Amino acid sequence: MEIIGRITKNATVSETKAGKKVVNFSIAINDTYKSKDSSEVQKLVTYVNCSYWINPGVAALLNKETVVECTGRIGVNAWTDKNGEARASLTFHVNNIKLHGGAKSNIDTTAAPVITTPAAMAEATDDLPF
Repeated sequence: MEIIGRITKNATVSETKAGKKVVNFSIAINDTYKSKDSSEVQKLVTYVNCSYWINPGVAALLNKETVVECTGRIGVNAWTDKNGEARASLTFHVNNIKLHGGAKSNIDTTAAPVITTPAAMAEATDDLPF
C-alpha cells in the first residue's frame, strides 16, 4: 500500500524494552470531494500514524511539513483505556520512504565536505589494497 502526505511534526525515535529502535511520525493526507447534493468542494484531512523500524537515522530527515511517500502495511492496535472502554487505532508500518521535499532537514551541514576533486580522489585511492 502507498500513501503520500505531509508530516505533521518532527519524527521521534523510541526504543522498545528489547532495545529495538523505531521511528514514529504522523502524516496528514489531504483530499477533496463534492457531494451529490452540492456543488461546494469539501476538504477532508486524514491523519495516519506511521512507524519505521529499519533505520532510526532517517528520523533526522522526517521534519514537520516534509512531503513523504510511504509504502508498507496497515496494523491494528487495540487496548482498554483506564475507564474500561475498548479503544483501537491504525498504524502504518512503513517499509520504504521517499522524500518529496517541503521542509529543511536537521542534517549537520557543518561537517567536513565530501572530497570531489579529481586530484583528491586519486590521492584517496592510492592506498587501496587492490
